Amino acid sequence: MQTTFPRLMLDHAARRPDAPALREKVYGIWQTLTWAQVATLAREIAGGLAAAGMKRDDHVVVVGDNRPRLYATMLAAQWLGAVPIPLYQDAVAAEFVFPINNAEVAFAIVEDQEQVDKLLEIREQCPQLQRIWYDDPRGLRNYSEPGLASLDALIDEGRRFVQANPKQLAAELERGRPGDVAAMFFTSGTTGNPKGVVHTHFTLLDRAKAGADFDKLTEREEVLAYLPPAWIGQNIFSYAQWLACGYVVNCPESAATVTIDLKEIGPTYYFAPPRIFEGLLTSVMIRMEDAGAIKRGLFHFFMSVAKSVGPALMDGKPASMIDRLAYALGNLMIYGPLRNTLGLSRVRVAYTAGEAIGPDLFRFYRSIGINLKQLYGSTETAVFVCLQPDHEARADTVGVPIAGVEVKLTDSGEILIKSPGLLKEYYKNPAATAEVLTAEGWYHTGDAGFLDAGGHLKIIDRAKDVGRIVGGTNDGAMFAPKYVENKLKFFPHIKEAVAFGDKRERVCAFINIDFEAVGNWAEKRNLPYAGYTDLAGKPEVVELIRECVQKVNADLAADAMLAGSQISRFLILHKELDADDGELTRTRKVRRGFIGERYQVLLDALYGGKTEQYIETQVKFEDGRTGMVSATLKIADAKTFPAMQKAA
Repeated sequence: MQTTFPRLMLDHAARRPDAPALREKVYGIWQTLTWAQVATLAREIAGGLAAAGMKRDDHVVVVGDNRPRLYATMLAAQWLGAVPIPLYQDAVAAEFVFPINNAEVAFAIVEDQEQVDKLLEIREQCPQLQRIWYDDPRGLRNYSEPGLASLDALIDEGRRFVQANPKQLAAELERGRPGDVAAMFFTSGTTGNPKGVVHTHFTLLDRAKAGADFDKLTEREEVLAYLPPAWIGQNIFSYAQWLACGYVVNCPESAATVTIDLKEIGPTYYFAPPRIFEGLLTSVMIRMEDAGAIKRGLFHFFMSVAKSVGPALMDGKPASMIDRLAYALGNLMIYGPLRNTLGLSRVRVAYTAGEAIGPDLFRFYRSIGINLKQLYGSTETAVFVCLQPDHEARADTVGVPIAGVEVKLTDSGEILIKSPGLLKEYYKNPAATAEVLTAEGWYHTGDAGFLDAGGHLKIIDRAKDVGRIVGGTNDGAMFAPKYVENKLKFFPHIKEAVAFGDKRERVCAFINIDFEAVGNWAEKRNLPYAGYTDLAGKPEVVELIRECVQKVNADLAADAMLAGSQISRFLILHKELDADDGELTRTRKVRRGFIGERYQVLLDALYGGKTEQYIETQVKFEDGRTGMVSATLKIADAKTFPAMQKAA
C-alpha cells in the first residue's frame, strides 16, 4: 500500500468519523473510541511529542499491554516521522537496556507504575533516556523523577502546541513516505543479543493488505488484542491490519479477564498460538470430566460424530444426509454451546502460528465448526508469507505462498523467501543483514522444509538445528529436535519439551508437565501432591509421561527419515521453564543451548545411564526476588521401535 499509518487513520476519520475504532474495558465496562476520537488523540499526542523535541527518525519505546492510548502514541510518533519500538511488557528491567541503548532511545511511553519502575531502575545505564510518560497514574502520585510525566500532561501540552503551530503537524504528515521506517521490533533471539528488525510503512502495510485480501477481511471484523504488542504478530493483526481494513480492535481489561472478554466480544477474526488453543481445550475437557454421566455421554457421542463428519463439512466436501442430520443435532446440543463457551461462536477466520499445532487439536476445532487455519511467517517477513486457504487447512502444512511471495529451497532444504514485506535491515548490524538477505533479494528463513505436491509448505525444523545421530544403531540418522518437541507437546499433559541428540548416539529429552492438566489427572486418581516439583516427581506421573513418549516414538518409527529421532531416555524437570530464568524467549521459544548448559548435570546423568540425579536451581520470582528449588529427579527409559520400511 502506497501510504502511511497516520494517513490511513486520518482517512478512516474523514470517511467514518463516528464508526468505532477501538474499545477498552475499564472497571468491567467497555469504552469505545471512534475514528474521529483516535485521530484527535493522535494529533494531540503528536503535538506534545513535537513540543518535547521529538524529531524525524528519533526512536521511542512503547511498553505495556494493548491500550488505545498506547496505540495512539505509536500513530503520533509515526506522524512526526519518528519510529516506535514496542518492548515486551513482561520483560525484566535488565532486558530493556540493550534495545534502548542500541537504538539510542531518548523517549519512552509506558502503561503504568510497573513499567515506570523498570525504566527508572536502568536509567543510569541508559543516560540518553530523558523523557518518560505513563498512561495509568495509579501509584505514581508521589513520584518526582526528572523527565517523568503523565500522558495526560503530554496531551495538554500537545493541544497548546497544535494551537500555537497550526500548520506544523500537517507539514510533518506531508513529509512522510511509504518507504520511511515505521517501526522496529527486537527479536527475542535464542542466542546472543536481540536484533532490531527495521520495517517501513510499505512493508508492514503491504503484508497487512495481502493477508486481508486473502481472507476477505472488512471493516466489520471484531478483533481481540490480548497478546504482547511487541510481538509482530499481534502488531500486524491489531495495528497494521486494523488501519488497512478499518475494523474494531478490542483491548481486554487485563490478562486475567481475557477469557471473559473473549466471550463478551465474540471476535470474528481471531489469532492465538497453539498453547492458547491447547489451554482452551484442556479447560473444556477438565470441566467435562466433572460433568454428570448423561452430559458426559452426550458430549463424547456427538464429538465422535464431529470427528468423523465435521472436517469434511468444513472443507466443503459432500456428506450423507444422515451424517448431516446427526451433525446438525450435535451443533444444536453440543458444538454451538461449546463455541459460545469458548468465546468463538462468531469466528469467521481463526489462525494459529509460531509452533506446530497437534493434529488432534487442529481437527477438534475444525470439527466443531471453527475455521482454524495455519500461517507461516516471521518478524523479518512482516508475518504473512504462507496462509491456508479455506477448505485446504491441514495440520501438517502451513499453507500456500500468498500474493507477492516467492518460495524456493536450497540444496540443504533451507527455505528462501522473496516478498514485498521483507525487513529493510537489522538496525546497526550490517553483518547480520548480509547473512539473511542475498543480493538478489532472497531472505534466508533458517527453516528447513519443502513444498508438497499441492503447493503447500511443510516445515521440518530450524535448519541449523537439524542434526545427525552419531554412533550406535542409528548412526547417520537425521535428528530434528523441534519436530520431536512439538510431537511431545501435542499431548495435553506435556507443556514443554527439550530434545537433545545431535552428534550423540541416542536422543534424550527434558519434559515439563502441564501443571493444570496433570494436577486434574492426579486428583481424579486421589493422588496427593504439594506443588509442581512434588507432582512432577510422582512415579505415577513418570509412567503417564512415559506412555506419551512411547506413542511419539511409535509415530517416529513410521517415518523412515526421522525414525532415528526416537527418545530413549527422559526426565521430568523439577521446575517449569521460564523466560525470566533465560530458558525461554519472550515468545516462549526454547533456548535449547542455554538449557543444555544450565542443566549439564542432568544431561550427563541421562547419557551416563544414571537412574536419578539431584539438582538445585536458582529461580527468579515475578517480584524480582530469587530463590532455590531442588529435587532428586527420576530418569526413565522409553521403549523405541524399529523403523518401518516404505513399501516398494
